[in-house]
Amino acid sequence: RSSSSRAGRKVQALDYPLAILSGVLLALSFPKFGQPALAWVALVPLLAALGSAKGIQVQRAFGLGLATGAVAFAGTLYWISEVMMTYGGLAWPTALAVNALLVFYLAIFFGLFAVMAIRGISISVTVGLVTTSAAWVVSEFGRGYLFGGFPWALLGYSQAEVLPVAQLASVFGVYGISFLIVLVNGALASIAVRVDRRRLTTGGVVLGIAVLIACWGQWRLSQNTLINEGEPVRVAMIQGNVAQDQKHDPGFRTSILDTYLSASRSAAADGAKLLIWPESALPLPFDQDVGTVVAIQNLAKETGSHILFGSEESEETDGFHYYNSAFHVGPTGIDRPTYRKIHLVPFGEYVPYRRFLFFADKLVESVPDFSPGTETITFSMNGHRFSSAICYEVVYPSLVRSAVLAGSELLTTITNDAWFGRTSAPHQHFSQAAMRAIEQGRYLVRAANTGISGVVDPYGRVLAQTELFENARVVADVRWINVKTVYGWTGDLFVYLCLMLVICVLVFGVRASW
Repeated sequence: RSSSSRAGRKVQALDYPLAILSGVLLALSFPKFGQPALAWVALVPLLAALGSAKGIQVQRAFGLGLATGAVAFAGTLYWISEVMMTYGGLAWPTALAVNALLVFYLAIFFGLFAVMAIRGISISVTVGLVTTSAAWVVSEFGRGYLFGGFPWALLGYSQAEVLPVAQLASVFGVYGISFLIVLVNGALASIAVRVDRRRLTTGGVVLGIAVLIACWGQWRLSQNTLINEGEPVRVAMIQGNVAQDQKHDPGFRTSILDTYLSASRSAAADGAKLLIWPESALPLPFDQDVGTVVAIQNLAKETGSHILFGSEESEETDGFHYYNSAFHVGPTGIDRPTYRKIHLVPFGEYVPYRRFLFFADKLVESVPDFSPGTETITFSMNGHRFSSAICYEVVYPSLVRSAVLAGSELLTTITNDAWFGRTSAPHQHFSQAAMRAIEQGRYLVRAANTGISGVVDPYGRVLAQTELFENARVVADVRWINVKTVYGWTGDLFVYLCLMLVICVLVFGVRASW
């Protein structure tokens, strides 16, 4: 006991440096600079600090979690400052201040996680491991929905390229992968801090579970059953590589449209039946540009193809509304209704708490207020249905699942990542989109203005991928798939079970001798 107490005091003396180290390791777990393997040990320092001494105060636990979150989000979201300076017209001190506010807000969820975790840690090793993992899932889920939500860089996304582990998303979603990673981190932290023999047994069981899940994932990949499902269809992604300062300039209307029309005709000649252009592909709102409407309809009729593209849309019913929309034009005309983006980008398509950001007046004035869509829409093509998520909303698992429940047999996502330059953001965005393919057991086709465009199969394998800032046309064969994964059927049931567990531990406590 005295040895354990001395070890605990040593860890407690270093608790904030340990929390900061966890933040660094978390930031280094994500693309483009990170390594997925780091995620499996990233939280060990923080959890060791939280579990090093019994009776740790709530305020101290919250502070440790806040420190980890601040460093982690500063590392993964560093690119937001650059976007605000380049496209929001902000001076660098103001851009950093706005970015810091977002980082601080997101870090609060790490603080809340730490507070939830210490309750379970104080009960027993096993209860602590499970409750800590559940608390992490609850904090990630809350981060995606409270105050508009910003579910970027969930821990499970770090394993998007580690396909045997990523298959777990087909059962529990990305949150299940997050749970597993935190479970392993907790076991390692317990082994490092505690001295009783039980923590070795529990740790061994946890690591064994992780290995079994990876083996199951490898088996699922080898079975490859979804690849033989459904009818094949050839698709094409048109990456126009239009500079951000030209996208909405009417002077470039003709050249931009010609870029997409020419590449689409070539893709149709290669057999592509579904042509996908990026978000906001057209300089002018589609429904206000008669010449463009005629040109795209003629392309569909001439080639017998279907065209999906993004454009702004306005409506004056019950006041003026401006939407970021996805349009589908087939050989018989425009498919109505359009899909209107539901989850808008904060500071890109609307400014949250606008009146409090008086110090960022240039940003506030430059961001238009789009109206959010309210309905999941699927498009019809030759007896099949497909859906589209616009830009950032592809990081919402439930939104993509709702499209599958509405009959979508093929997932598409259209985006304009030109804002991000050559930072980590386009790589992070692509990996997060790829996770939706695994969750829903669908092919996912992604068209991005400046990249990364690509095709992901139902197991998360990237079949085609473009480079950033190149004019590219990618043609690939995918399939219409009807069967649903376990996650497709159950949705976020696993998250709600985690929430129930955390509530029980926090409110009622657990008599533990696990």
